[in-house]
Amino acid sequence: MTGRSRPGPDGVAVVDKPAGWTSHDVVAKARGLLGTRKVGHAGTLDPDATGVLVLGVGRATRLLTYLSAHDKRYVGEIVLGKATTTLDASGEVTGTWDMAGVELDAVRAAAAGLTGEIDQVPPMVSAKRVGGRRLHALAREGVEVERPPVRVRVERFAVAEPVEAGVFPIDVTCSAGTYVRSLAADVGAALGGGAHVRGLRRLASGPFGIDEAVPLDELSPDRLLPPAEALRGRPRVPVGDDVAALVRNGRVLERDVLGIAPPGGGGADDGAAGGVAGVGPRDDGPWAVVDGTGALLAVYVPHRGTTVKPGVVLAPA
Repeated sequence: MTGRSRPGPDGVAVVDKPAGWTSHDVVAKARGLLGTRKVGHAGTLDPDATGVLVLGVGRATRLLTYLSAHDKRYVGEIVLGKATTTLDASGEVTGTWDMAGVELDAVRAAAAGLTGEIDQVPPMVSAKRVGGRRLHALAREGVEVERPPVRVRVERFAVAEPVEAGVFPIDVTCSAGTYVRSLAADVGAALGGGAHVRGLRRLASGPFGIDEAVPLDELSPDRLLPPAEALRGRPRVPVGDDVAALVRNGRVLERDVLGIAPPGGGGADDGAAGGVAGVGPRDDGPWAVVDGTGALLAVYVPHRGTTVKPGVVLAPA
C-alpha cells in the first residue's frame, strides 16, 4: 500500500542574497534547504549585488507575478573613471578616464537627468531574453545583439558626498526592470567619461525590506511567510464559508459577492459593500481573497462589467 507523499512547504521567503551568487543559485540552494523543487524568485538580482531577493515556495510560486512588479530600492557607490564589462566591480576594465576632480553638484545633475520616465537599453550582461536567449549567455559567447529600449521609471536617484575621490554613494528607488548598473554607466557617460557601480545592495522590493530578510544559509520552512503575504499591500477580502466554496471552485463572481465596489462606482473611499476595509471604488485589483483564518484562497482580478474572476486559485476545490 502506497501513501500520499507529504506536501512540501508553501509560502514567501525574503532572502538576503550574498555576493557572488546568481538568483538561480539562490533558488537551487533554497530547494535543498526547504526540501522542495517548487521554488522561484521574483526579480533577478545581479550576481555581484546583495540584498532582498523574494522567493515563492510551493503553491506560492504561482503568485510570483504579483511579487515581481514591485518598485525596488538600492544603495551602492558609483565609481567614476572606470568602465567595466559587467558595469559593476566584478567585470574587466574596458576604459579609464581621469575623473577625480568631478564635483558632487555635477554628479547630482547627471543623476537628475536620469530621473523620472526614461528609456533604458538592457545591458548585454543582463538576464533579459532577446530572441529566446539570455543576453548574458550571448555576451559570454562574444555576441552582441540589438536591444530595444525599455521604458522604466526612476523615482529617486540621490547622490551623497564622495567617500573617496571619484566615488559617490547613491540611493535609488526605481520601477521593476530598471538596471542600476546602467544608470551608473550613464552617469559616467554624461560626465564625459565612464563609470561603474560597486557594493550594490537591494534594500527593498516593494513592501519587503532588508530588515526582515533571512541570510540564505539560515533559510528553513519555519522562516517562510504565509502565501497571503505575496499580496502584501493589496486589498484583502475575507469571505465566509459559502463564498469560500465558490472561490475554491474558481467561479466568476459579481463584485458585490466579494464586497468589492463597482468600477468607478459609489461607496465610501475607505470601504465597499459589505464593509470590507480598503476595498473602495478606486480599487482595481488584484484582490487577495482570504478565509476566516486569513489563509489565502485565491487572487481575484477584474473581469467584464461588474464581475471579477480568479487569477490564481490556491485552495483545493
